[in-house]
Amino acid sequence: MSRPIRGRTSDSTYFITANAFQKQHLLQSDRTALLLIEVFHHYRFQKKYLLHDFVVMPHHIHLLLTPVAITIERSVGLIKGGFSYRRTKELGLRGEIWQTSFQDWRVRDAEGFESYRRYIRENPVKAGLCERAEDFPFSSANGSFSMDPIPQRLKPYLEEDMP
Repeated sequence: MSRPIRGRTSDSTYFITANAFQKQHLLQSDRTALLLIEVFHHYRFQKKYLLHDFVVMPHHIHLLLTPVAITIERSVGLIKGGFSYRRTKELGLRGEIWQTSFQDWRVRDAEGFESYRRYIRENPVKAGLCERAEDFPFSSANGSFSMDPIPQRLKPYLEEDMP
C-alpha cells in the first residue's frame, strides 16, 4: 500500500491517532506512559512541533499538534522512533511497540480544533479509565503539562476584528 500524499504539512494542525502493535495494551504502565509523554515534550522543546493536547491510552495515543518546519510524517516518526529507542534503552523492554503508520485529520478551523480537543480529553472517561478528564494522569487535560495554544490562524475572528 502506498503512502498517502499529504502535500505541505508544516502549515497545518493535525489530530493524530497512532496504535500500539496489534492494539495490545503496551502503553498502560505508568513508567511506559510517562516515558512517552517525556518523548512528546522532548521534541516539543526542540521546536519540531507545537503540542496542543495529548492522551496516552493503554493501546493508542491521540495528539493535537502542529509541525514546525518538518512534515507531519517526520513529527510522528520522531515520536514513535524516539519512544521505541528510549523504551528499549531505559526500560529494557524489547519487541514491536507501534502499528505501522498512523491516522491524521487536518484541523480546518477553531471549531474543529475544539472538537478534537474535547475528544482527546474525554477519551479516558469514555473508556472507563477515570470519572473526570482532569483525573487521568496521562493526558494534557489534567493540567500538569505545558501545552502550546491554538495556532493564530485557527482562532475565530471576533466581529470587532473584522474590517
